Amino acid sequence: MDKPKVVLGVSGGIAAYKACELLRRLTESGHDVRVVPTASALHFVGAATWSALSGHPVSTEVWDDVHEVPHVRIGQQADLVVVAPATADTLAKAAHGLADDLLTNTLLTARCPVVFAPAMHTEMWEHPATQENVATLRRRGAVVIEPAVGRLTGVDTGKGRLPDPAEIFEVCRRVLARGVTEPDLRGRHVVVSAGGTREPLDPVRFLGNRSSGKQGYALARTAAARGARVTLIAANTGLPDPAGVDVVQVGTAVQLREAVLKAASDADAVVMAAAVADFRPATYAAGKIKKKDGEDPEPIVLVRNPDILAEISADRARSGQVVVGFAAETDDVLANGRRKLERKGCDLLVVNEVGERKTFGSEENEAVVLGADGSEKPVPHGPKEALAEIVWDLVAGRLV
Repeated sequence: MDKPKVVLGVSGGIAAYKACELLRRLTESGHDVRVVPTASALHFVGAATWSALSGHPVSTEVWDDVHEVPHVRIGQQADLVVVAPATADTLAKAAHGLADDLLTNTLLTARCPVVFAPAMHTEMWEHPATQENVATLRRRGAVVIEPAVGRLTGVDTGKGRLPDPAEIFEVCRRVLARGVTEPDLRGRHVVVSAGGTREPLDPVRFLGNRSSGKQGYALARTAAARGARVTLIAANTGLPDPAGVDVVQVGTAVQLREAVLKAASDADAVVMAAAVADFRPATYAAGKIKKKDGEDPEPIVLVRNPDILAEISADRARSGQVVVGFAAETDDVLANGRRKLERKGCDLLVVNEVGERKTFGSEENEAVVLGADGSEKPVPHGPKEALAEIVWDLVAGRLV
């Protein structure tokens, strides 16, 4: 079979060197990649580098090899166009249909999915002109992933950093796998919780669980690839931030509740994939609890944590908001799941069997998605991203 054809557009920013890593991941995973840089990009990484890594000649001009009509053919033949980094200038030209070089001509002729990975200084990203251009591109069906927060050029730090190339590759892979040019979650804001909360006993000990956060991160990555603006509330995962996702780090159930309620205030959907501790210690010891020879430890008194899923289900922040819960069960999985669905009041409940060697920490999952309308969707054992796709399919069908 022919390799999927990917056009990697590179615009003129200091982050252009990171596109070499993205190019390597694309080619090594079996994609035929044509690099189309802007003239400014070649000040950062030369044409010889792009040609050597991609195996294709590199040009910035529509006049090179004009008999092959490259300004039309490259976009027409592509299965995916990804621009990384995408500068404010490139985003503006794309939004307004300008075509003064090979890359912008390619963007105009492409009829395949298009992904932009912006990188620029914070002030440029936050400028109303840039935000309007991004909104225009998203409205037309392009996936514009949110830039990361971190060190920028010089001593500046803020939002505008190019996401990790490995995470941009994951977005591209998911977009290519779906093969659609109209992301069904574009214009939507979704909130996903992930990981496991930890309830401190003393400065060195806590009550926790085995959740790795991988299912929640798969949900966040998949939603971003489907065009959503994603807020990920992450509890003690240690995982790299997904590209294009706003990540809020939390520790305890109370902190997670505060972050979810804040983020959900304007969300179209909330997916509670985090394993939230049901209980927390009634008291916190300011110093490490010591062993005493010949004495049993004092009993630990527990109190209930807030039921976040039930709370956001009962008090929707906006009309039509879809709420999804997760139920990790060890026995009577479906029976317990149905009772939990009724008790929590959410729209969908993802029910799976868990244990020391099941689901937690694994790259795979198996579940049944129960609907408040009586529906039941079995999801066979497979990658967690496959379950994520099904969850978002079901959510998208319920959004108004």
